[in-house]
Amino acid sequence: MDTMIAGYQVLPDDMLKRFAERVGTYDRENRFFTEDFEDLKRAGYLTIPVPKEMGGRGLTLAEVCREQRRLAYYAPATALGINMHLYWVGLAADLYRAGDRSLEWMLREAAAGEIFAAGHAERGNDIPVLLSTAQAKKVDGGFTFTGRKMFGSLAPVWTRYGMHGLWADAPGGPKVVHGFLPRNAKGYRIVETWDTLGMRATRSDDVLLEGAFVPDKYMARTLPAGGADAFVVAIFAWALMGFANIYCGIARRACDLVLPTVKGKSSMGLTRSMAYHPGVQHGVAEMVMALDTIAPLLDHVANEWSTGVDHGAGWPAKIVSAKLHAVETCWKIVDQAMDLSGGTGMFRSSELERLFRDARCGRFHPTNSILTHEIVAKTALGIDLGEQPRWG
Repeated sequence: MDTMIAGYQVLPDDMLKRFAERVGTYDRENRFFTEDFEDLKRAGYLTIPVPKEMGGRGLTLAEVCREQRRLAYYAPATALGINMHLYWVGLAADLYRAGDRSLEWMLREAAAGEIFAAGHAERGNDIPVLLSTAQAKKVDGGFTFTGRKMFGSLAPVWTRYGMHGLWADAPGGPKVVHGFLPRNAKGYRIVETWDTLGMRATRSDDVLLEGAFVPDKYMARTLPAGGADAFVVAIFAWALMGFANIYCGIARRACDLVLPTVKGKSSMGLTRSMAYHPGVQHGVAEMVMALDTIAPLLDHVANEWSTGVDHGAGWPAKIVSAKLHAVETCWKIVDQAMDLSGGTGMFRSSELERLFRDARCGRFHPTNSILTHEIVAKTALGIDLGEQPRWG
């Protein structure tokens, strides 16, 4: 195992190997990673971003990303599901360190065992967080939310569901409000929709909001529709960099699986193994060279975030660009590994077959390729991200 996933020991190797043994079963049975979740909870993994003075390990974004990369090497869906919790706790910790104590309650609740999930994805909304198809209404003591959320993860275990909605009749103009729905609240239903191509163990079922009430104490932000502050940018940083490192771990796993297979494959047309075939060597070189480009970029961006480098309005472009590079390169690597497997990757019993499906899911995560290119180009050109094209 190379240095990109070695040397970080929050989780012991024997635990990770147990996770790897369960992955196939979770995927085949399309069930939540219950045993992994309980092990992670006992190991203190769910509180690694919580400041030490509150009972956590105080890990930065860069450190959490490396831990997630290591976990994903063994159990991608487990890492992806847990990422939804870690990114909420991590952004709260970043704000706390910066002197913003508005989400200190999240850190204390996470330390006490509460589980945070993400409810941002919505059908018909390609710019989640900034806008919403869900309706938010101000009522005495809090807000009610009506709409449908998808891709939330952690459906069986979350206790605080982080979500947003559009407060259309807010004073001064439409606002997007962010809050956390308690599990014991009324006015919502979890709809079991999760029967997917890959990442099946995350159990990212839909949540149907039917006037679900969130009390004021669990409301996190009120922002102009389409607007962003440090809270929103931190959501992108922690969520997307987490995603990116998970797919980096998958790419490494695919390489480590296929290389021994290539060296062990024979052909009636060769006197030695397929490892000596020029075409195979070319394919291996493409995989290795592509893999070498992922981790350094991710580490660089995460380290700059964690050390407070001021990129100002350039941060969103750097974050989405790094995420897109990771998932697209991961997909190319796993696809190449399938070619080199010589057909064994087609079988459901092959770990590579599952990785192939998991890797494809990376391209569904926000932001997609179209929006990423728009953000990066507009940032480079100095065009406001909300500026729409005009023709004629």
